Parts: sequence; C-alpha cells; structure tokens
Amino acid sequence: MAKSQFLSLSIVAGCICAPSIGWARGLTLDSMQGRWLAAAVISLAYFVFCVATVRKYQRTQREQEALWTSGENDTMVNASSATETKSDTVLIAFASQTGFSEQLAVKTAQSMRDSGLSVRILPLGRVDENHLASVSKALFIVSTTGEGDAPDGAAGFARRMAETDIHKALDLRFGILALGDLSYAHYCAFGHALESWLHRRHAQPLFDTVEVDNGDEGALRHWQHHLGVLSGHTEVADWSKPAYGRWRLAERRLLNAGSIGGPAFHLALTPIDLPAPSWQAGDIAEIGPRNSSDDVKRFLSILSLDNVDVATSDSDSMKLLDALASLLLPHEDEEIAALSGLTPVQLSSRLKPLPHREYSIASLPDNGTLDLLVRRILREDDRLGIGSGWLTQHVAIGGEIALRVRSNRNFHPPTDNVPLILIGNGTGLAGLRAHVQARAAAGRYQNWLIFGERSRDADYLHWEEIEAWLASGLLKRVDLAFSRDQIERIYVQDKLREAADELRRWVDDGAAIYVCGSLLGMASGVADALEEVLGESQMMALAEAGRYRRDVY
Repeated sequence: MAKSQFLSLSIVAGCICAPSIGWARGLTLDSMQGRWLAAAVISLAYFVFCVATVRKYQRTQREQEALWTSGENDTMVNASSATETKSDTVLIAFASQTGFSEQLAVKTAQSMRDSGLSVRILPLGRVDENHLASVSKALFIVSTTGEGDAPDGAAGFARRMAETDIHKALDLRFGILALGDLSYAHYCAFGHALESWLHRRHAQPLFDTVEVDNGDEGALRHWQHHLGVLSGHTEVADWSKPAYGRWRLAERRLLNAGSIGGPAFHLALTPIDLPAPSWQAGDIAEIGPRNSSDDVKRFLSILSLDNVDVATSDSDSMKLLDALASLLLPHEDEEIAALSGLTPVQLSSRLKPLPHREYSIASLPDNGTLDLLVRRILREDDRLGIGSGWLTQHVAIGGEIALRVRSNRNFHPPTDNVPLILIGNGTGLAGLRAHVQARAAAGRYQNWLIFGERSRDADYLHWEEIEAWLASGLLKRVDLAFSRDQIERIYVQDKLREAADELRRWVDDGAAIYVCGSLLGMASGVADALEEVLGESQMMALAEAGRYRRDVY
C-alpha cells in the first residue's frame, strides 16, 4: 500500500479510535467488568479500522486491475500476421524500481481512457514481441537504475532487446517517458536505450522522448500535453498546475497579413514579478490561458447567475466572472444547462482548470522581452483555440499573462563551437530565432537556416531579420521553401535533398542539426530526407551524440 494511503487511513483510524478510547477511559475501571468493556470498545474500534484499511486497499487494487486488464481480451496475434489484425488499444508499458513509473502509467492510462481510448497496462517485463506486434501505438514509462540499467522487473525485456534481430522491422508508433536523475552520469540511459532499439527496428516516434529529472512537474506536464494531442482531447486539466509568474503583453504584431493560412503573430512580454526568470535558447513558455469575458458572460447568462463574489482558497474572494475565466467551460447550451441549480461556489469547484499551453521562446533575456510566435487556431466549431485565442485576440495590450519558463535541455544550444543547421517551418521559426540570437552572442557564425512557409509575399516571417543575418554573415546560407509559390509543392525536406552534397560536408565538419516546427508533415518529412541523404546509421550516431535535436509539436 502506498504511504499516502496508509497515512490517510491512519488519520481515519485516529478519528474512530480516539473518541472510543476517551470514552473507555471515562469508565470506572475498578471492576473487572469495566476493564473488559473498555478492552472490547478499543478492540471494536481497531477492527473497524482494519476493515476500512482492507476495503480501501481492495478498492484501489480493483481500480488498478481494471486498468491493467483493459484490453486483456484483445486478440493477441503472431508477429507474422500483426499487420492484418492490429488492435486500437494503446499499450502502456512501465518499468519501475520504486513504483513511480507505475503510478505515472496508471495516470496516463486514466487520461487516455477519459478521452475515449482503449488502453492496456503491462509491466515492461511481461511485454513480448506479440504484444508489440498486436498494437499500432505504445507508450513506455521507464526509469533507469544503477549504471544506466533497466529496473529489476524489466531486466528480462532488456535481455530480449539484446537478443532480438534489430533488422526485424516493427510496425509501431511509440512514445517514451524516461525517468532519471540528472546528477547521475547515465541520465535516463535505459529510456534512451529503448528508444534506440525501437528506432533501429524502424518503429516511428509519436513525439520525441520526454526526459523527467527527479519527477520534474514541468516535464510531466509536457508528457500530458503529448497525451492530449495523441488522444485528440487537449482540454484536459493538468496533473499539477504550473507555478505561473505574472507577465505583461507589451506588443502583438501580425506577421503574415494576406496569408491564406491562419494569422501568425509576434508577441513580446515583459515581467511584472521581479527578478524575472532566466532562460536560454530552446526553452519553453508555459502559458496559463483564460476564457474571453464574452464567453464567461454568455455562460453566466445561460445559468441566470450574477457576477457575485466567491471565496478563494486563500480566504480571499474574487468576482465569479474572474474565477470562471481560468476554468474549462462547457460550450453547448445543453451542457451548460446541466449545471443549473449550482451555487457560484459549487460551480467554480465543479469545473476543472484550463490546461496550460506551450510555446517555444523566440528570444533571449538580453533582448529585454520574452518573445513568442503564435498562430491563431480556429477549431472545427469556429471557436478559437484555448491558448492561441487568449494570446492573439482576447488579452489586451498591457494585459496580464500567466507564464512559467520551462527548461528544455534537449533543445539547448551546442556547448562546442560547431556548425549549426537550423530547420523549421511556420511558427517553428520561434525556437530557431532564439538559437540564431544565441549564436550571434557567442560569436559563432557557421550557421545554415532552412525555413519553409506557404508564400514568400505573405508568410516570410521575420524576413527583415533573416535577410540581415544573411547579409552580416551570421547565416552562411539560407534556403527557403515556399510551398504555394509554384505549381509543384516544395517543402524544407525537398531543400535538404537538393543540397545533399553540402549537407554531407557540413555534417562531416561536425555540424549539429536542430529541427523546430510541426511534428506532422514537416518533422517526419525532414527525418526521412536526412536519413535518405546521410543514412540510417549516421542519423542514429548523430542522435546519440546529441547532434540531432528536435522541438516539434
């Protein structure tokens, strides 16, 4: 039983036993009858505590077993016929030494089930080739022990990894949550060994491996962000709310007027709370979005509620409109009507907080502002996206924005003075822009930018800066792919193939390759082109050496 469960039950036991013991002490214990009665009362209280403990444990076990056995009846098939009988169930495999990976696996499974997906949890040690062959998607949550080893329970799987023919292709899309401790030399080593094994068997990543240093909540929110994208349900409350700081929107500028795509904006934010946090190129801004005042007023109007004061957790109060602005509101009239009759306090406690949104930071602290590039998203029901709607339309210039900087060490700049190839599309230019600024500050001028968008006339984001970088020599080469400017569509991956010889020369000279932008389409297309030009073995070597890094979403 988990320590937290035992502690909770101990408190319950105290509540049960204390009055009984106190009452028993009040008896006259001179007689044998009194002593027996006191003993009986205390024994009864202890018996009630034991029953409650056992039932609580059994209920927890049943809930967990329900997750473990979800999908248990799915047909398990031989690897040879797997492609014909793939299950829609998502396999969630965990490898845990202390139990933390298992806890996260259960949370992950619950999130996926809440989004309507079928899941099955298994300890990694029980996963075999048939399990992997029978599903199209798998999530692995694994820790590392000792000198980069698998946890004890996954030692058998690690042995099978070493014995498996890596040339035997695995038709699988996967995601990995790698748990570790950055103070150890072999940080997240087993997670990366698993990733390398899957890559070598031609399994395709759903997203880049998420590393978690000592249970870092920011990294776990990033994992949950990926789960939302995977399930198609991104409006899911965070497992843990970020500790936001207060920032002010100083500037919002449209970058692509006349584009046939969604409007893309440059945003500049300044800190209200000082000292401001520091960051470096590659880091992420976690934004706490808010509903528009019009949406909240409509919500209150349907429920016939006034904008009254409601108590907050810190014994303060705020207007109901402000309280609801940061909560996930239903939008269908029927869903809203189902909440009628609740008091304002009940309503604000019933609704879940809006989830955070993540954006690549497009500047360095020395600029004086934290810059973002944000594309306004319009959903199928014509509502704006939660994060993009808040940042690009609802919050006013000078308005307050909740923001937390999250370190993204997997996309930090190279520590050595090596050539740098930067590849991206759309608002993925944000992360690349910060890297170019960092290279300028470090006096490192061996940089090559490959950028793609729809149209040169409307979508050449920050073109003045890019042209100035090229003219100054900060960028040695710029390749632009505007897909709609000619009959045949041209993308950044096509530019890589056209420059194959130059690409090989840069890599031979020690260049690192950084990719930032959309996961679907661009990132996968770039990966295919790089492997085609450089070869699978060299791409694996680059990734393992930290010379191939991505910030894709």
